[in-house]
Amino acid sequence: MLRRKKSAARKQAASGDDDSVLGFEPAENTTTADPTPPPTPPPTRSTLPTTHPLASKRAGTLTGGIDLGGTKIAAAVIGPDHNVLSYRRRPTPTKGGPADVARAMAATMQEAARDAGIEAHQLRAVGVGSPGSVDSEHGAVSGAGNLPGWDGRFLLGMALRDAIGTPVTVGNDVQVGTNAEFQLGAGADYDSLLGVFWGTGVGGGIILDGKPWKGRGRAGEIGHTLVRRSGAKGLNGLNGTVEAYAGRKAMEEKARREVKKGRKTTLFRIMKKHNKPGLTSSVWAKALEEDDELASDLLNRAVVALSAGIASAVNLLDVEAVVIGGGLGVRFADNLVPEIIDGMGRYLLNPENPPAVKVAALGDEGGVIGASLLVD
Repeated sequence: MLRRKKSAARKQAASGDDDSVLGFEPAENTTTADPTPPPTPPPTRSTLPTTHPLASKRAGTLTGGIDLGGTKIAAAVIGPDHNVLSYRRRPTPTKGGPADVARAMAATMQEAARDAGIEAHQLRAVGVGSPGSVDSEHGAVSGAGNLPGWDGRFLLGMALRDAIGTPVTVGNDVQVGTNAEFQLGAGADYDSLLGVFWGTGVGGGIILDGKPWKGRGRAGEIGHTLVRRSGAKGLNGLNGTVEAYAGRKAMEEKARREVKKGRKTTLFRIMKKHNKPGLTSSVWAKALEEDDELASDLLNRAVVALSAGIASAVNLLDVEAVVIGGGLGVRFADNLVPEIIDGMGRYLLNPENPPAVKVAALGDEGGVIGASLLVD
């Protein structure tokens, strides 16, 4: 049984791109922004221009939150008690570039605001959680590899501010999600924790001594932890990483390669039947229910990679708790997360005193709630 410190796989032999087991397992775009920063920093929140006619009539205590992911954009209006008053989502654009993504984000926020009975420019402010390396001071995002054409540095905060007409603050999506779980969710009983969000990619956030640890902008990138030298092909050019085995986008690419080699699977039939744009978490879950062998194999190798990567991070940081979220993490909370926990034991330096491991409590709304906390 896992001990709370506060408040009371199957082995496969292969190599290279086809590796299914980690090397150290025991014997058993088209549109990019100008990467040059503007000559002067963006105006501060107090001096933002009021170009919209109702900009001075903010909706008092209401804030907005936008969660940008590799497959979906979610936006919500958040009340003073961090309650979600309205929620909208749409697929993330798969073509174009950062400007196209920003337009879709602004449109989703405007829809959510109207559902709450206001206009988006009346919100006190909007917080945004974005993948990639985030320069919060300038609202710039770079290296968002799971988004279309995002090869350079894009001033996302400025683009959204101009489109919505209210102040915008940008943070890393997984870090804001981790902070939401720390303040309001599964991590509320701990002073230090690691957030692991298993979805399109594998991202991480860190809380140390009750404060988010951001490093120089990319702290917590557990998905890029090396778990096998020269291992599975990564979509960002880094091979053998946790994300190369466990990221949903990488898993889909691997499944397609296996089908070309002649393997049978129900994954793509399910995807088409339910009109999904890709192999979403629900598609993987359905395939697993149907005892699909390929789905089982790929999820198994993902579990092994996650177990090793999370344990390695715990060995380094010695946090009190790990919170696992993301689309796949929440979807497989009952069957695969226990396997991840069990697999961690073989890699932990102190297996007799492991961290508590929790599933994210805020669900799909955690990202928008966490984003809104950026403007509190």
